[in-house]
Amino acid sequence: MQTILTDFYTLNSFVKDENGVFSAKISLNKDHDIFKGHFPGNPVTPGVCMMQIIKDLTEKFTEKSLFLKSASNVKFMAIINPFETPDLDLQLNISENEEEIKVKNITSFGETIALKLSATYKK
Repeated sequence: MQTILTDFYTLNSFVKDENGVFSAKISLNKDHDIFKGHFPGNPVTPGVCMMQIIKDLTEKFTEKSLFLKSASNVKFMAIINPFETPDLDLQLNISENEEEIKVKNITSFGETIALKLSATYKK
């Protein structure tokens, strides 16, 4: 499984707790070309990139290639500026059946929740 976001972020660490919830720590690459165009002089992490990171991590943790089937309750709650807050914490509550994988995600930096997302992926 290869990400389409080459060099966009680094997975620093992850753990799975006793309830099966994954906690991951990533760092955004503030020098990535995406930030030169989104937006010049005021870089903002694109929401679609955050959604791709969640998919990438879900694929890594489940060891399965996935296709986004649906996303609901997608709430972008704070701007993620890679120069100010490059280090993000992601919680992924992953449940799986024979045909699909469901993920509930909360992405934050410090005490600030930046994103909440529920997604369903086809295997």
